[in-house]
Amino acid sequence: MNVKKMVAIYSGVAIGIATAAYSAEPEPKPEPVPQTTLDLRTTVDGSSINLADSLPTGRNTPGVKSFLQTGLDPYIDDDSCLRLGQSLFLTSCSGCHGEVGEGKIGPGLNDDYWTYPKNEYDQGIFETMFAGARAMMGPHNEELTLDQFLQVIAWVRHLYKDPVKFAYWLSPQQKKNYKPYTEAEGKRIAALPASTPGQCQASALEQQKEQSQ
Repeated sequence: MNVKKMVAIYSGVAIGIATAAYSAEPEPKPEPVPQTTLDLRTTVDGSSINLADSLPTGRNTPGVKSFLQTGLDPYIDDDSCLRLGQSLFLTSCSGCHGEVGEGKIGPGLNDDYWTYPKNEYDQGIFETMFAGARAMMGPHNEELTLDQFLQVIAWVRHLYKDPVKFAYWLSPQQKKNYKPYTEAEGKRIAALPASTPGQCQASALEQQKEQSQ
């Protein structure tokens, strides 16, 4: 047997072993479908939303559990979650809604007018994002985990620039602390490290670890 043939055989064996090892890596175990007290309905026809249609991970974080009981996004003023929401928004939403929610192909998201009035509330905008709406707004339940939905919603709320009296999603205390969104604020959030303390710190550090591998 000549050298070239031996090299080809050994290379094929090595590739086969590597492929088998890769294939043997277990898929992430689906997390249980979370329980909710909310009556979640699609924006298009009002039919019931099935949370079993969500991605199998990111279902049972404390933030998701809180939201599914209260209908309020607990990440609204959490910097550790806002930095993740900003990144996801720029990747998944800005193509249609603009980099700061000013609107492009899709409607603006940073002012006090909502195409669907239910989106004035966190539950409503979650329903619209999860199951989609009319025109080009398709469902995102196969792109974002439940926890990532809350991160994006928090960022959309952060982009708001109009009178605080129309920010129905804010608590009385949050309204007192409200400041209209500015470009400088966007840069501040973007510069935050993954180690920023908060409810989403663990997710951010895990994401950083995966990206470095």
